[in-house]
Amino acid sequence: MPCLVSPIVQSYRDLIVWKKAMSFVLAIYRSTESFPKTETYGLTSQLRRAAVSVPSNIAEGQGRRSTGKFKQFFGECPRLPDGSRDTDSDCSRVGLPETT
Repeated sequence: MPCLVSPIVQSYRDLIVWKKAMSFVLAIYRSTESFPKTETYGLTSQLRRAAVSVPSNIAEGQGRRSTGKFKQFFGECPRLPDGSRDTDSDCSRVGLPETT
């Protein structure tokens, strides 16, 4: 039988969701490296900022030391990847590879 006791979270860095968000950031950075230089301040920047904002919101939310505020920052995270999906559509329309 698996252990039902969850480990105590000392930091946002202990959260699985934060670790997955950081992996997402690395994947976005890797996939946008091949974008043309003309997109440095366009789609590349937009995708990277959207990706970085997810783990940043988690870290900032935990820094508030209030459950309500922490939940508020988690509530903002699910909307952010939708923006990167929209940007993926933009990428395919202009002939760039999709990032996810």
